[in-house]
Amino acid sequence: MKDVQNYLSKINQRYLTGISREHSYRGDLQSLLEIMLPGVLVTNEPAHIACGAPDYILTKAHIPLGYIEAKDIGKSLDSKDYKEQFDRYKNSLNNLIFTDYLEFRFFRDGLQVASIRLADIKNGQLQPKPDEFAHFVDLMKDFAAYSGQTIKSPSKLASMMAGKARLLANIIENALTKDEKEDNHSTLKDQMDAFKSILLHTILMPNNLPTFTPKPSLTACSPPACMMKPWTPFPVRKPPN
Repeated sequence: MKDVQNYLSKINQRYLTGISREHSYRGDLQSLLEIMLPGVLVTNEPAHIACGAPDYILTKAHIPLGYIEAKDIGKSLDSKDYKEQFDRYKNSLNNLIFTDYLEFRFFRDGLQVASIRLADIKNGQLQPKPDEFAHFVDLMKDFAAYSGQTIKSPSKLASMMAGKARLLANIIENALTKDEKEDNHSTLKDQMDAFKSILLHTILMPNNLPTFTPKPSLTACSPPACMMKPWTPFPVRKPPN
């Protein structure tokens, strides 16, 4: 547990300067994880992936094990400023940690499975919580041992595909919005225009979609009257004699 204590001492030393920010602590956490997890490579600032750019990726033999997104000390991980990014990562990454270097929240398949805090901030400095150190080590070892799950049910497959669909929709929306703002004519924008002119004339950009409030009478259990009418088949013409 000495390694965790040394990590917190370095974090506290930087924190007390008053000039350290999120990136200032990156190397300290990277060093701690590589000591705790022999054989696992911890890469700080890896290349962008489809859902964004998590701060760390853990790999073993070039195989991704998990991702970590770190935020500055002193700002709650529940901040609304983080919500969009956190939701995007939870919907896309199966094994994930959100941290402010003191608190660590563990997520599997979009659901939080554990949370632990190594220190509190009191009187302007960090106050370690040694009783949590052993459990933290166990959680990190379990995090690095993740190898994915076999899909065994249609509902699991549907949930995963829905998450990927939301991710893809978000990527396309952001790309189209950027093209529209910068008046770029990218291939994606050309495809959008083609769909609009040939297939669906009323298609709108996401930021131009109208908002509406459904009528109280139209609920999931009460479909519109037009949907309740019995279906009448088209008349069949007899061939001429």
